[in-house]
Amino acid sequence: MKEYLEYLFEHKTLTRERAKGLLVNIAEGSYNGSQLASFLTVFIMRSITVEELSGFRDALLEICVKVDLSDFETIDLCGTGGDGKDTFNISTLSSFVTAGAGVKVAKHGNYGVSSSCGSSNVIQYIGHEFTDDPDKLKTQIDKAGICFLHAPLFHPAMKNIAPTRKEMGVKTFFNMLGPMVNPSFPKNQVVGVFSLELARKYAYLYQNSEKRYSIIHALDGYDEISLTGKFKVISNNGEQLLSPASLGLEQVKAEDLYGGASVEEAGKIFMEILAGNGSKTQNEVVAANAGMAIKCMHPEKTIEESIGMAKESIMSGSALNCLKTLLAT
Repeated sequence: MKEYLEYLFEHKTLTRERAKGLLVNIAEGSYNGSQLASFLTVFIMRSITVEELSGFRDALLEICVKVDLSDFETIDLCGTGGDGKDTFNISTLSSFVTAGAGVKVAKHGNYGVSSSCGSSNVIQYIGHEFTDDPDKLKTQIDKAGICFLHAPLFHPAMKNIAPTRKEMGVKTFFNMLGPMVNPSFPKNQVVGVFSLELARKYAYLYQNSEKRYSIIHALDGYDEISLTGKFKVISNNGEQLLSPASLGLEQVKAEDLYGGASVEEAGKIFMEILAGNGSKTQNEVVAANAGMAIKCMHPEKTIEESIGMAKESIMSGSALNCLKTLLAT
């Protein structure tokens, strides 16, 4: 690692192949905690390049535990995290709402690193047992319309860097990688990112893939559709700057998106919204994000129609039923 660090400290960047090789070495436990912290800090101090991001992604996809869900046409709703906004678990709720609208969801998630409650924290809190059993995951997605892919089970090699990430407690380039390395390789994805710069890098990487995608960044910093202001959507159809009004929805206040200071609080908010007892703001923010996923899977529908399907999924109890079925399967 010393050679890599000296190279990077000279403000040089890694090639795609060199980045891939370095991350494979990390996965094999070749470096100590101090070296890993120094390495991660490089990419906090400067922007990651597309070549570096590509190489790190290649490494994780090559060494992950792959799961074949190709019998289903699936979508993943996943944010990078790291936006520092302390919102409730919008993408996780949106995943169940999307499933309740009849779209199969292969949700990739992890514990929170730079936030108090990540998707895995809340899902585990409400009683879901993580699994990497392919047959069980297929049964879950078949019966519940959704399965949850807990990242550490599918990226076991990353356990070597997890303690360092947790101790640092800030977003690192692993936040950027999370949505890119779903081990089931879904062909459809809605991904929220914490910066416009990263949105453009994702777009560059995704435009040469076979994915149908929507990359979302709210201009006030959220890695999802927050309805607090304008947001950028980059998809297979190009780039759009939208506002809450563009979706037929009202603009909301940031404080109405607060997700609680603990996993317990986050879990309570999660269940209230899924049970149809959320506030108008909470319901509409979830419906907007789920609507974007439904629209991604059904491009023939308007965004208003897709959001309408998402609202129906919440209020009819379909989304909650997906969760109940998942917990029982």
